Amino acid sequence: MTAKTVSSTKIAIHPLWLRLCHWINALAVLVMVTSGWRIYNASPLFDFHFTHGLTLGGWLGGALQWHFAAMWIVGINGLCYLLLNLVTGRLRHRFFPLSPLAIWRDLAAAIRGRLSHGDLRQYNAVQKAAYLFVMVDSVLLVVSGLVLWKSVQFPLLRTLMGGYEAARYVHFFSMAALVTFVLIHLVMVLLVPKTLLAMLRGR
Repeated sequence: MTAKTVSSTKIAIHPLWLRLCHWINALAVLVMVTSGWRIYNASPLFDFHFTHGLTLGGWLGGALQWHFAAMWIVGINGLCYLLLNLVTGRLRHRFFPLSPLAIWRDLAAAIRGRLSHGDLRQYNAVQKAAYLFVMVDSVLLVVSGLVLWKSVQFPLLRTLMGGYEAARYVHFFSMAALVTFVLIHLVMVLLVPKTLLAMLRGR
């Protein structure tokens, strides 16, 4: 084994702070989504309800309590994640450069089953785009959620969202996008299980 190989095995793929943020966020998002489904059922936007067994809270008041508790965890944890990514330079190094051509090329390779996952320290263009999308989507969730929570206190945000009712739709579709990402993410973990090990032990 060369010195270069030895040094590379000692470098964590995911630093401890990232792994902590990831698992805290995973639990908090699970609570927020399932309690949010129960809140949605109390006043649905569309002609369907989420199965009661998939929701959290038991009733509207209980779901709201779970939702608001997890809201603070998601907000504080997300802010720490973003700040640490900026301060450490990880955001710039891991997610950029990025181009539409690179996304298309890697997406085509993934569809053909030819996308390499040999070095987990390097994100492919599809991963970069997906993670950046989730960051933006999370901001939309937070902003629209603030409008729904404190509409009177945030009149500017309410106006930017197009009003209270429009904010409900933004919140719903942002949630749907996040859930879709999580499902795809879980499928990819099943296909490349070493990514789960890296997120658990760092390498």
